[in-house]
Amino acid sequence: MKKYNCLNKQIFEKGDFRIQPTFDDYKYLIMKWRNEQLYHLRQETKLTKETQDEYFNNVVGNLFDKKHPDQILFSFFDKNICVGYGGLVHINWKDKYAEISFVMNTLLEQSFFNKYWTIYLNLIEELAFKELEFNKIFVYAFDLRPKLYEVLKDSNYIREARLKKHHWFKDDYVDVLIYSKFHNL
Repeated sequence: MKKYNCLNKQIFEKGDFRIQPTFDDYKYLIMKWRNEQLYHLRQETKLTKETQDEYFNNVVGNLFDKKHPDQILFSFFDKNICVGYGGLVHINWKDKYAEISFVMNTLLEQSFFNKYWTIYLNLIEELAFKELEFNKIFVYAFDLRPKLYEVLKDSNYIREARLKKHHWFKDDYVDVLIYSKFHNL
């Protein structure tokens, strides 16, 4: 397992669940999930094995040695099965905040969406607030996923903003919602 230079602790666990640094092992599985879920990602086109290899070799591979990478990516496991991927992205080290990213196995969304998102948020909060001592983490989401907002509210995230008609989606604009959690609130 590759290790992030910016972290003392590399694996965050809760019961049968854990997040750990991701690299090559699951890159094609991650590509599959991302391609299946384009509707809610800021990814414009489908990934190919070539683009995924290039991204992991030239972007992800270079994150591990940096003192202040702009993203920290993890695989999410249920027992020892990789069921998701995400991390902290668009990190602002000076102001101590980051955006939360998470994509789970598309086939498991129907049955495990709330459970996996809730557990993942707990693990990513431990990373952000305890390990990195960040002030704020947030989710930037197109207003297309009502189940997500329920999970965020139940996990004590506050809706900090609604950006009206902010994203072009299927021949129309949709709003973007920003849900945040602060370290000491």
